[in-house]
Amino acid sequence: MPSRPSAGAVIFDLDGTLVQTRGASWDVFRKISDEFELGLTGPQEYFALFHGNIFASLDALCRGRADSEQVRRAFMARLRQEYNPVMIPGMVDVIRRLAGNCTLAVMSSNAMEVLRRVLVANDIAYCFAHVFGGDVTPDKAAAIRSFLSDTGSRYGRRCEVAYDETPALLRPDPSTTVLVTDTAGDVRDAIETGIRAVGVAWGMHSSDELSEAGAEFVAIWPQELPGYLLGDDAAAPTGACAVPAGGCAGPAGGCAGPAGGCAGPAADPPTGQPAGGYVVSAVARPAGACAVSAAERLPGECACGCSGPVATRLTAAAAIRRGRRQRAVQAAVRSGAAQGPVPSRPPVPPVPAARPLGQGAWPQAQAAPAAELRDAVRRIMQSVPGG
Repeated sequence: MPSRPSAGAVIFDLDGTLVQTRGASWDVFRKISDEFELGLTGPQEYFALFHGNIFASLDALCRGRADSEQVRRAFMARLRQEYNPVMIPGMVDVIRRLAGNCTLAVMSSNAMEVLRRVLVANDIAYCFAHVFGGDVTPDKAAAIRSFLSDTGSRYGRRCEVAYDETPALLRPDPSTTVLVTDTAGDVRDAIETGIRAVGVAWGMHSSDELSEAGAEFVAIWPQELPGYLLGDDAAAPTGACAVPAGGCAGPAGGCAGPAGGCAGPAADPPTGQPAGGYVVSAVARPAGACAVSAAERLPGECACGCSGPVATRLTAAAAIRRGRRQRAVQAAVRSGAAQGPVPSRPPVPPVPAARPLGQGAWPQAQAAPAAELRDAVRRIMQSVPGG
């Protein structure tokens, strides 16, 4: 049996391959089916549309209807507005491993806006040299041919903004270009254009369906992909593509996101319970250099503390300082209570009732209450260290 050539380029499908889509995508399309009375009653009927090109399947579903183009436009619009799936666990690490050796691309029937949102949110946008969206290139076979004809396909992107200026020894050809997908329709597009196809078992179509369509291999787990595609070259990547230890890549690389996460043994209090004066989410908190206390983390922020813009972190830091001052004041008050009762002071005069309109102001402002308030604040602040 001849050995497989190591992959020089890997083209990933998005939905069902990189991200979990079985529920998220159907939730969007169900609204389209109901709105236009398409008659689809469950996700399996929807998944069947992907045995071929999804847009051709939609046209066939709407055959004889005057609003077929409107159906397509409405579907894409809802995807842009509502579709925000999570990554398949482990796929972020797989992408980083492959990006150090291959030219990576994403090819999807989804909208370009969705691709950008998903890839940027999971800090893997700069691992891909090419992105093909369904609103720009609806025919995946045509997109594959476009990729193969691009003389720049030898230049990958190694998880950095700039493209790699050192070209691969060989330009990717059909024998070293692999499409990784979860649908039989994509597998057929790959075979039609002469490239290789690898399936994944966790998406829309079963392993048998993918194999029958022509997939040379079907991965059960994401971690199988680097070894199968690269063979002995599937070593851990270095440089910007290095997989962050513990899920924290630092300020430059950001956080691996929901797929890798920043796992740790210590859990936060249940969602909604205050910690240090702030409501926290029920996310596991890491230890060591990645650790950020629950009080220092904003709601919904990554537990490793590496996410969020600079302004958010500065705001959080200011809030932490305020909380520390408040706790110091409370400690000073408790300390004063332990030392004995506070000497009694003259009673504060009551605030006079407002005078009726048109009768002028009171002859003189009530200075005594204001003076009492200033004296109280001054005494408290003097008892706070560093106040």
